[in-house]
Amino acid sequence: MNFSDAKDNILQILSRTDSQDLTKLISWMKHSDDLDNYLVDNQRAILQSIADDLRCSLPLEAMFPSETMAIQKTQQNPKPTMHVDAFLYDEETVDSLCEEGKMSRNFCLTCGSHRTAPMEFISHSFSISELQFLFLRVLPDLSGKLVVDVGSRLGAVLYGGYLYSTAAQLVGVEICEEFVKLQKMTVEKYGFSDRIQMIHADICSQAVLLQNADVLIMNNVFEYFMEPTDQVRAWQFISQNFLKKGALLVTVPSIQEALMSLQETNGVPAIGHWLQEVPLDYSVYLQNDADPDSLKQIHLYTVI
Repeated sequence: MNFSDAKDNILQILSRTDSQDLTKLISWMKHSDDLDNYLVDNQRAILQSIADDLRCSLPLEAMFPSETMAIQKTQQNPKPTMHVDAFLYDEETVDSLCEEGKMSRNFCLTCGSHRTAPMEFISHSFSISELQFLFLRVLPDLSGKLVVDVGSRLGAVLYGGYLYSTAAQLVGVEICEEFVKLQKMTVEKYGFSDRIQMIHADICSQAVLLQNADVLIMNNVFEYFMEPTDQVRAWQFISQNFLKKGALLVTVPSIQEALMSLQETNGVPAIGHWLQEVPLDYSVYLQNDADPDSLKQIHLYTVI
């Protein structure tokens, strides 16, 4: 059966469905995991293969010893917190690691007792489902556009953008040399070098790149890796250089939340005259492993 015939058949089924059940049927089609076997795409398979490769090159927490500040801040959280990279470890993989005793979702409230509470997980990467949401639902057609990922770490945004968009160029700016090496290894292995570029640098040294960027992506990029004064400096630099009218900024979490903890630091940039938030539809169906709460952390802004 070709596409046209299949579409006509589906529309006929919908037209013959009792009105009281039509909403239920459409909701099932949008949200049920019964259809996932029919929705597997080659791009997702490639991203999963990349994640498999990278897991072999990193410790379980997917952080290098050189990331001392991020490690300290994670350990200093009031609630026990573990970094679990969402690109490397989906829910199924986390469940398997918990069963093997290599990871735990809970911590003990009283040492030696059975009183436990859920562990807090944090990720500095998008999951594969979040990458699909970002490039297929959040961002418009990127043909001819320059996409810049600030703090590109494993390069997940770069790979997702390469596979799910027609962006002319995807540039990752990463200050950690170990991650830049991993990105280069992956780009070479998978043949992505025609559209992906990695820059080993502080974003505050990349004024021209920011001025030319059409899309800027920032996922948990400063809070765990910079002191408050340095975070303010970085936001000021971005607000002074990312000024192309109509350019798009993607952040996790929202800018308001990111700047909230910096209010006591002098020089926090105002965003009222610079950006306008774009409403997003978080209800679209992706895969059964898509976490609605995680999707709602993704925010889109346009330069005005």
